[in-house]
Amino acid sequence: MAMLTPAAGNDVKLTEWIAAARAVNLPHLRSFTNGLEIDRSAVDAGLTLPYHNGRTEGVNTRTKRIMRQMHGRAGFTLLRHRILLP
Repeated sequence: MAMLTPAAGNDVKLTEWIAAARAVNLPHLRSFTNGLEIDRSAVDAGLTLPYHNGRTEGVNTRTKRIMRQMHGRAGFTLLRHRILLP
């Protein structure tokens, strides 16, 4: 749980945790650790860097929700109005 707060040295802690998780020999945990190793640089950046793109993801999610609600009802003008005027 402590690794979820971005801090220096979390990449080393993750390596230690992966080694311990693989020693337990649980198939689902092994699959999860293999997924972490696929793009290790992105995982390390997420655990060590202090910034994130949460606000951008929130705006994207809100826009997609509005588009799903309006599917087939109106044109781009109303969609633009609903996005710009919350």
